Amino acid sequence: MSDISRFLETAIDAATRAGKMIVGRMHRQVTVNALHAHDIKLDVDQQSQQLITDIVLQAFPDHGIVGEEGIAGNAASDHQWIVDPIDGTVNYYYGIPHFGVSIALRRQDQVIVGVIYDPMVGELWSAEQNQVPRLNGRAIAVSGRRRLSEAVISMGFAKRAAALQHSIRRYELVAPAVRKIRMLGSAALEMAYVATGRLDAYIEEQVSVWDIAAGRLIVERAGGKVVLRQHADRPDRFSIVCSNGLVPIEELLAS
Repeated sequence: MSDISRFLETAIDAATRAGKMIVGRMHRQVTVNALHAHDIKLDVDQQSQQLITDIVLQAFPDHGIVGEEGIAGNAASDHQWIVDPIDGTVNYYYGIPHFGVSIALRRQDQVIVGVIYDPMVGELWSAEQNQVPRLNGRAIAVSGRRRLSEAVISMGFAKRAAALQHSIRRYELVAPAVRKIRMLGSAALEMAYVATGRLDAYIEEQVSVWDIAAGRLIVERAGGKVVLRQHADRPDRFSIVCSNGLVPIEELLAS
């Protein structure tokens, strides 16, 4: 087995085990570690990341972990696992069954493995460098739609005032041009949906690397396109335009 295949096997194991754990905790009373105006941090987020960390570092003790809930392992390693233990925590907390686990492995500056798992419906997307991405073992590809008038697009809305205004302006451009806009609440799953052809594009003004690292590899290997712009005032945040590479969404946003 190649190193990349071993990495992918570990990522799949960690994502599915974490997914089973968080679903098992759903609808039970959970501890809220932090409650902000627009976000929630739960103890189950930390427990999910710890489970993933334990699995990864048991298999690869010299690797590092970079996650939404903190860092672990060897920060100097060329291999850094990028983890979102529950992408869509607010959905999870409110009982909305749309959230997932996202795990990527970055070697030096290149993501070589990506896994996204939706434990509520048992869907697992996986990709590795130079290979066709898969959903539950079946090869996937982005949609072939080219016309915005036929496109279904997902948008996320930033919360900071300036970014929110920018998001609203984007909505005003996009809404009349496309068939439908959806707001789903999980960047990882929205990117997975683009890779599978369910959505034609996904746009958001403010995401973090752990939200989109696995999804970017999966989308690009599925034939799509991901454009990131780093925020000047917050280098840990990005705006994203993710698409099938065919609908002219970038041109529309630039108009």
